[in-house]
Amino acid sequence: MPQLNPAPWFAILVFSWLVFLVILPTKVMNHIVPNEPTILDSEKHKTESWDWPWQ
Repeated sequence: MPQLNPAPWFAILVFSWLVFLVILPTKVMNHIVPNEPTILDSEKHKTESWDWPWQ
């Protein structure tokens, strides 16, 4: 039975992992995000305590 011969399947496994781990991440990371996040104002918002009218 030829499907039990590990020689061609092992090579396919190694080359497919080589593609997944080396080639694809570099192609994916080279894409540019069209909407870069903008930096908001760095000043803190003034928060006031809320005094509840307990009676």
